[in-house]
This record gives sequence, structure tokens and C-alpha cells, in this order.
Amino acid sequence: MKKIVLFLSLGVFLAACNTDQKNKTTADSTAASVEKPAMDMPYKASYSSTWTTNVSDADLKMVLMTYKNWSDGNMTELEKALSDTIAVDMASGIHLVKPKADIVKMWGTYRDSLSSVNIDMEGWHKMYEPNKKEGYIVTWYKETDTYKNGKVDSAYYHDINQVKDGKIVWYSTYKRPAK
Repeated sequence: MKKIVLFLSLGVFLAACNTDQKNKTTADSTAASVEKPAMDMPYKASYSSTWTTNVSDADLKMVLMTYKNWSDGNMTELEKALSDTIAVDMASGIHLVKPKADIVKMWGTYRDSLSSVNIDMEGWHKMYEPNKKEGYIVTWYKETDTYKNGKVDSAYYHDINQVKDGKIVWYSTYKRPAK
């Protein structure tokens, strides 16, 4: 009888030790998941500071294909990725809101002056603003253009592509000459 009591006591003791460890682990994970207080920043974001990467891979691929289509001179396929009306902010500072046919015509005229375009896509990032329900694909790349007259020009670009319903609705580009 003493052996049974001793055995049960040992079992209760081990169970108690195990429960304490589980409680400690749960408490540790709960403490880790609690948000840390916001750091005192010198600015408050006027648009948003709650970005996630919740943009579909299909939207990412669609945007990256527009760069491939530009490089290949395939304006017909590039046009399919644009919304019916698109806002464009050019590196020169010009802001346009036009039907996609007008934008594609403008871009096509420029693309026709080039014999080749080489894009070295350095990186991209998917950005989603959950409160506004807006998705963006941001890209960084180097583009080398060879004109039909033989002139070669290259620059580094940073673009923002806003995507809605699987189409690009806003495109903004920033350019820094490579030379």
C-alpha cells in the first residue's frame, strides 16, 4: 500500500512539474505575441504605416510581365495589364490620367525609337494597405536602352505599380541616370 501511495505521489509531483512548464511556455509565448509599445518616431505616416505583403503572386507576375513585354516591345500584351483608365506619374514630373489606349500609344511611340531594351530587375516588393484595401508592387531595376541611331542610355528606376482587380491602375516611376 505504501508503494502505491508513493507511486501516486511521484506521478502527481511529475504532473505538477509538467503543468508548471506548460504554463511557463504558454506565458512566454503569450508575452512574445503581445505587441510592443510603439516606438516614439519623429513622424507619423500620413498615408499608412500598416503595410503587409498580402498581394497575390498572380498580381506580382502580371506586373513583372509588363516589364518583360516592354523589353520585348510587345505593347499588345503590356496593354492587357492596364486598367481602362490609368494614372501615370512620369520621372519628369508629368502627371497623366488617360485611357489606356492613349498611354499605350505614347509609350509605343517611345518604344519604337529603340532597337533594344535590357532590364536587370534588381528586386521587387509586394505591399498591401489593409485599411484602404490597396495593393502595390514596387520594383527596382536598371534599364539599358539602345536607340535605333546606336545611342545607348542606361538608368536606375524605382517604380510603384498600384494594382486593383488584376490590372494596373496607377504607375509612378523615378529615374536616376546610371552615368
